[in-house]
Amino acid sequence: MEQTRRTFLQIAGLSALGFAAHSALDAFAVAGPSDYIVDPKALKGKRWAMVVDVKKFIQSGPDALKRCVEACHSTHNVPDLGNPKEEVKWLWTEPLEHAFPEQSSEYLHDFTKEGLKGLPVLVLCNHCDNPPCVRVCPTKATFKREDGLVMMDMHRCIGCRYCMAGCPFGARSLNWRDPRQFIKTQNPDYPMRTRGVVEKCTFCEERLAIGLQPACVEACKNKELVFGDMGDPNSQVRQLLKTNFAVRRKPQLGTQPQVYYIV
Repeated sequence: MEQTRRTFLQIAGLSALGFAAHSALDAFAVAGPSDYIVDPKALKGKRWAMVVDVKKFIQSGPDALKRCVEACHSTHNVPDLGNPKEEVKWLWTEPLEHAFPEQSSEYLHDFTKEGLKGLPVLVLCNHCDNPPCVRVCPTKATFKREDGLVMMDMHRCIGCRYCMAGCPFGARSLNWRDPRQFIKTQNPDYPMRTRGVVEKCTFCEERLAIGLQPACVEACKNKELVFGDMGDPNSQVRQLLKTNFAVRRKPQLGTQPQVYYIV
């Protein structure tokens, strides 16, 4: 009798467990991507890219570069630690010959002869088509979206810095210290980070999600930066690249950067 009772309870327990699991799976099956709330104003693209017009930045002067960097960093609560060794940066400038070390001895040589040696050039994450940072991340904290954006899940980042070693453009920064105490004016609409987390430019994916252009693009008064969909042949970025000579950083590495420079 006791054995029969025990067997009955075991069967009942397994049945209940199976029913619960089935219900949970049904819930996941019902909640597909179409069930998430998406802002109808959200910008959508097949392959996002950015064009940096170096000629226009020269015309606009150094203040234009400064506005772009400040717009980006203030929007995303990027801390100013005051120490170059611990610097956190999403958008910054490099001398032209450092940004394009290989090309500067070839077709950029004529430009440097015209007094452009040392010209500050805006640099950022290139959101590569073939991003090595994604391949080396052990926790998948960095990943590539279908629209080409190379993203950072800061909650999954363990601070191993493999992505920093894998990125040939130096586009990632580690928070060596708690960044919150170094934020002068906090933007409450963007999450803060903690010590030991890597961060970088995301092409302002949170702004695209509500129909806005990246903060750096919005800060450009003379369209020094243009952002758009490379998958759309009628987009402004495609039209600019059709009619202007443009280069990409370190093309020989095969990462296929999606930031183009009109020179």
